[in-house]
Amino acid sequence: MPSPAEESADEGDRAFIDLHCHTSASFDSLASPGAVMRAAVTRGLTHLAITDHDRTDGALRARDAAPDGLTIIVGEEVKTADGDLVAVFIESPVPPGLPALETIAAIREQGGLVGIPHPFDRLRGFGRKSGADPAGIAGAVDWVEAYNARVVGGSANERAALFAREHSLPGLCASDSHTVLEVGVSYNLVRGDPGTPAGLLAALATVDTHPYRASYYVRAWTPIAKLVQSVRGNGRRPVQASPGGSK
Repeated sequence: MPSPAEESADEGDRAFIDLHCHTSASFDSLASPGAVMRAAVTRGLTHLAITDHDRTDGALRARDAAPDGLTIIVGEEVKTADGDLVAVFIESPVPPGLPALETIAAIREQGGLVGIPHPFDRLRGFGRKSGADPAGIAGAVDWVEAYNARVVGGSANERAALFAREHSLPGLCASDSHTVLEVGVSYNLVRGDPGTPAGLLAALATVDTHPYRASYYVRAWTPIAKLVQSVRGNGRRPVQASPGGSK
């Protein structure tokens, strides 16, 4: 599997991005923001969106402490009433539980962009519990995860890629990393500077995806992380701590 670092000999205006990554601010990850950033730099990523579940404090800390060569984009994976959405370029957490279109409006109010993660995953797919159709929000989002490295279900990524084409949306890949080992396992090569909302929108038109699957053994760590976080009092609930602190 070629990494971004192995492809960056002639960087030019190229950027290597992953728009879906979790840290220990999430209820199901034990990966510290500092460790995640070190892994991203080592593997050649230039832009990483930290999208913890229903909170932004880990991403804010990471952005303020990011090393040279790595741009941290503050994001959030929001659990809407209809299914998960990924927001990027936000500052304050968008509250969970709103209908998807209201959530998108709240993201836009902050100047953010939004994508649909793992839309057809059999465990986490959009509308799996609510019955909502992702086609109903296709015109309101900026991209679709056409390949999620943690997806469950043999055809889920293929359906997502087809959905993106049918709705003329950029189809990205994402690591959806919850452990340090997964950071950058799937990434996107784009042209330009995706470090701003306008820059990312322009860059999405040039995307070249590099999709690779996370190991099932690595993903098996998630239930352990959930248990540890629950014992620590960081179960699944929106918690907004101070963005201060160190790596």
